[in-house]
Amino acid sequence: MDTKIEFLYLSEQDTIDAGVNDAQACVKTCREVFRLLASGDYLMGGPNHNSHGMGLVFPKETPFPNMPVAGPDRRFVAMPAYLGGRFGICGNKWYGSNAANTAKGLPRSILTVILNDTDTGAPLCMMSANLLSAARTGGVPGVAVKELARKDSKIAAMVGCGPINNSCFRHISSQLPMLEKVYCFDLFLEKAQAMAAQITQKLGIAAEATDSLEYALKDSDVITVAASRLKPLHIDSSWLKKGATVLLTGPANGNKEFWTKSHIVLDHTALHQNYVSEAIDSGDKAGYYAGVIGGPIYTLIDNGELPPLAEFSSIGQILNGEKAGRTNDEEIIVFVACGMAVFDIGVGFDVYTRAKERGIGQTLKLWDKPAQG
Repeated sequence: MDTKIEFLYLSEQDTIDAGVNDAQACVKTCREVFRLLASGDYLMGGPNHNSHGMGLVFPKETPFPNMPVAGPDRRFVAMPAYLGGRFGICGNKWYGSNAANTAKGLPRSILTVILNDTDTGAPLCMMSANLLSAARTGGVPGVAVKELARKDSKIAAMVGCGPINNSCFRHISSQLPMLEKVYCFDLFLEKAQAMAAQITQKLGIAAEATDSLEYALKDSDVITVAASRLKPLHIDSSWLKKGATVLLTGPANGNKEFWTKSHIVLDHTALHQNYVSEAIDSGDKAGYYAGVIGGPIYTLIDNGELPPLAEFSSIGQILNGEKAGRTNDEEIIVFVACGMAVFDIGVGFDVYTRAKERGIGQTLKLWDKPAQG
């Protein structure tokens, strides 16, 4: 009996060669994943199979000299998942995050994904996942904008000009054939200017930088928000034009009407219900809500100003024809996405498959024969 186990290792460059930056392919895969979520053919962590992941955070103080202490965006998170359909794969996204990394020339978060055989548990592939995670993060609103935005959308706004919103915009713009202009907003005008220049150079789309959020939003048909979690921006409903589609990949605050007068669509309802359960279990519901993208919605539900989460539409239900998406050209739609490991696993599976087909990557050995029976 052959008991040798080998697996494929993909460096960041390997994932690039295997098409991790193919925006159209990523959006297509994310669309499939949303359908599987809505049909129930998936599992994530936690007792109800809908947990975002398990995080390890450090204390503010410690008597142990080698134990790290809390810092901005400093944590480790494990995000396990099973994805069914044509994927039939298990996997885990693992990442460490520390805002201090940028001073060392490193990304804020450093990520890897491992894929496993669902029967034996044997590793199939381990890959660098910073680009993968950015791709699936952009692919999710890429699916949403195709389903929810007005078909004549010509003007977009980027709220936040960091690498994540760069990926979001790249995937979103791939689904907007009539797009003519984008406003780039950031609290730091030089970042907005750099992003505008990059968009014009690489995508051939007219771009204008601004440090006025109201100015960026007032004429925009599509708005992608992925700004700092440390200081969520405030969006006033009066700044939005009729028919706008707001894609929240990062946290944002808004006046009450921004939430109550908009058609809110969720990435996956059960994920948000799990967040609420975790908030209750934490003993600090308000504090927990403040740290998640859907927090303002959950607060309004608790106050009786929005219906229960079960009554919201999810994008997967819309794709599967179970609920309606955009119903007219004047309604404002707010899409809320919180990130799920099933997308890392799905997009990672396709990168792995293409790598095998193209002979990309390095084969590593786990063992020829296990030392323990």
